[in-house]
Amino acid sequence: MPYFDHNATTPLAPVAREAWLQASAETWHNPASPYREAARAKIRLDAARSRLAEFLGCAAEQVVFTSGATEGANATLAHWARMLPPDARVAVNPTEHPCVLEPAKQFFGERLVWLPVTSDGRVEHTAVKAAIEKTAVAGVIVMAANNETGVLQPWPEIARVCASAGVSYFCDAAQWLGKLPASGLGGAGWVIGAAHKFGGPKGVGFFQLPKGAESFRGQLGGAQQRGHRGGTEDLPGAVALVAALAEAEGKKVFQESERVRWREQFEQAVRTAVPGVTVVGAGAERLWNTVSLLMPHTENHRWVTRLDKLGFQVSTGSACATAKEGPSHVLSAMGFAQDEARRVIRVSAGWATVETDWNGLAAALATLESEFRADKVNVIKI
Repeated sequence: MPYFDHNATTPLAPVAREAWLQASAETWHNPASPYREAARAKIRLDAARSRLAEFLGCAAEQVVFTSGATEGANATLAHWARMLPPDARVAVNPTEHPCVLEPAKQFFGERLVWLPVTSDGRVEHTAVKAAIEKTAVAGVIVMAANNETGVLQPWPEIARVCASAGVSYFCDAAQWLGKLPASGLGGAGWVIGAAHKFGGPKGVGFFQLPKGAESFRGQLGGAQQRGHRGGTEDLPGAVALVAALAEAEGKKVFQESERVRWREQFEQAVRTAVPGVTVVGAGAERLWNTVSLLMPHTENHRWVTRLDKLGFQVSTGSACATAKEGPSHVLSAMGFAQDEARRVIRVSAGWATVETDWNGLAAALATLESEFRADKVNVIKI
């Protein structure tokens, strides 16, 4: 069954599974214990940290392993709330993932400054510069790539604007990592990622601390990870995370151009088969794997259910927001009406997705388009 919901989670990569099993069998000891076997576990953990730092382009001591992006976002923003002045304002992109938006609202409330987005969902670096100059914000939150639309944000430019102004920058790179090169993120500031978005196991992620954040304490307890996060480290998880990212960095991320072509062919086929369909964010640079489709009729849950029966797994948007009532906040921020947002489906491929899978999904959408239009005509006649 072709799986087109990789932005929600990815299947475990064989290299990650092998790394996890090997670490669990050979170095299952607590890295903080004083004997030789534990020392071997610590060496392996430090090697994983150093390898991840190489991909990001930062120092190993800046990398902290976590349980995932949600923990990283909460810990980062809790730290900002403690360390920034009590009246400090924070500028935030309104299309952020809920794991970032919710703690931002919790910790800063009315002190949030909502950055404007283009009709394609981009936050221009000039808008960030204006927010810094006009409202004197002390922190900026803009993701690298959107999980619903695939739209890429100009995070390198935003990072430079923030660095020049001496303002903290927080970048959620969960959807970027494993799809596009990680190089350069090391200079972005506060960065979070999650292994299960790029073939690693669920329940493990990381955040990158900026230089000078030695006082950061994300989780109190023992002195693990230089005191930044107390608790026994998940060595097998960390090793598997790095194995999955290493494979993506070494063998996959430079194959994106061919996959962009497949995505564009799919979009054109859907435009032909489904008159009136809109590709959300079509005017912006997007991830090679993501297509957000505003269907001209019929609510998204019907498309998802019928596609599932035809053997294709797609979603209505962020998996973390499916239990919430109301339309997607991402689409609302981009100016879509509520009834339009309820007709959007998200397609997100993976590295194992092949051209015939894209073609098959386009054909399935064409078949359902005919059926749904026939249903509407029959209802009108009755």
